[in-house]
Amino acid sequence: MDVVTAEQAAEAAKGLTFEKVWAAMMESGVRMEEMNKETKKQIQETQKQMKEAQTEIRESQRQMRETVDDLSKNVGGLGNSLGRLTETLFSVNLWEKFNDLGYPFTKQGPHVKFCEGKKVLAEVDYMLENGEYAMPVEVKTDLTTEDIKEHLQRIEVIRRYFDERGDKRKLVGAVAGGIVNDNVLKYARKQGLYVILKSGDSVTIADNPPDFKLREWKFDSTNGTL
Repeated sequence: MDVVTAEQAAEAAKGLTFEKVWAAMMESGVRMEEMNKETKKQIQETQKQMKEAQTEIRESQRQMRETVDDLSKNVGGLGNSLGRLTETLFSVNLWEKFNDLGYPFTKQGPHVKFCEGKKVLAEVDYMLENGEYAMPVEVKTDLTTEDIKEHLQRIEVIRRYFDERGDKRKLVGAVAGGIVNDNVLKYARKQGLYVILKSGDSVTIADNPPDFKLREWKFDSTNGTL
């Protein structure tokens, strides 16, 4: 960096007048103002672009939410349709299959609800009945152990419902599934439930091992009657 001496500075200052200095300052100020305007313009343009980008992002998010909602509705509707189809497939002559096992059911009803006032206490896909036994049947497209646990709780509710009304018929349970893996089948048997399987154009009751013990929910007088 070159060092400017006092003599050189004095020499450079010769000929400068107030008017010249003032004019130079004004010119510099104008250039600064123009630079400020350009910078401000660029900032405003950037802000505008950012706002437009945010608007596009919000619109994309809205469209995505609508797409997800529509997809959820369609998937839910498909699930319901598959469930209804599975129930229909298992409804054909279901009572006859148990007649062969010594349960001469005389009545089969779909979507049977057990109500108290306006409250639905329990609902089963199918109810097989005669004067001695009643069998709630739960049907699932893909049967799981959780479905079985829920059905056991459902049967307990129906048992109390029967007891409160003096209905002394025995309750036995069954589950049905379009897909039933071995672990689920074993679990259902362990819980004392019949398992109904899809077989070709019909349904069949899964063979049980010699040690299988059917669970019976019997009348409990301590629950009283209404």
